[in-house]
Amino acid sequence: MKIFDFQQLKNYLKARGLRPKDYLGQNFLVDEAALNEIVKIADLKNTDTILEVGPGLGVLTGELIEKAKQVWSVEKDPKMVSILRGEFAGKKNLKIINEDILRFHVSRELPTDYKVVANIPYYLTSKLLQFFLEQEHPPKLMVLMIQKEVGERVIAAAGELSILGISVQVYADVEIAAQVSKNSFWPVPEVDSVILKITPKNKYPEIKDPELFFRIIKIAFAGKRKQLHNTLIHGLKLPKEEVLKLLLDAEIDPNIRPQDLKIEDWIRLYQQVANRTA
Repeated sequence: MKIFDFQQLKNYLKARGLRPKDYLGQNFLVDEAALNEIVKIADLKNTDTILEVGPGLGVLTGELIEKAKQVWSVEKDPKMVSILRGEFAGKKNLKIINEDILRFHVSRELPTDYKVVANIPYYLTSKLLQFFLEQEHPPKLMVLMIQKEVGERVIAAAGELSILGISVQVYADVEIAAQVSKNSFWPVPEVDSVILKITPKNKYPEIKDPELFFRIIKIAFAGKRKQLHNTLIHGLKLPKEEVLKLLLDAEIDPNIRPQDLKIEDWIRLYQQVANRTA
């Protein structure tokens, strides 16, 4: 389905008694250039298995099934599912699943070399990134339309690094592949978007205990504007002298603030804490 006109889309939805649902983050893509950009960045092959999240009216879905071997479209809204099944009836390489993506058993249903290509509901961005990157078999590529501000946080370097940025960058190479105006959607959201290209990799095999690694980071960022040693003393419940030693052994300035550390700094700190508790 290709609807690239605001009024046409409004009429289409009205005729079916439908309205965009804010709580499901339904902002429909009405920009053909942006659609083509997603498809280009995803580098689709006729051997690809694609997982699409939140297909909505199927604007992107139609492009995916033309180029990929198999497409799984997971949509939470049953009314949208009904439209999709009518629109794409007879398309044998498309499976439409009426389910919350966070409850979908990816590893059970899909092969290990799938791609995720989607204009995702923005309220789910952080959870979806975590959901896919922490799979036993993460996708070989993710191409996602997301909120611009969030995309900038994901790719941030030391100085502006956040928990979100760290949680993506330790699992994948990530880049903003394209900018997309808010006027490319209806209803028009308040913010612009970006297309994020994420390539999962085993970048830091030295992180043997991810739970401990992220516990340290969450403790540190609980006092984001405080000096690192102060938040660790409280969060790790260790004497000041021991925390200072952990930081110095990790070659980290105790007075630095958490957003100013590089990922390699966090790994060295994690290793010192892990060695202490071993």
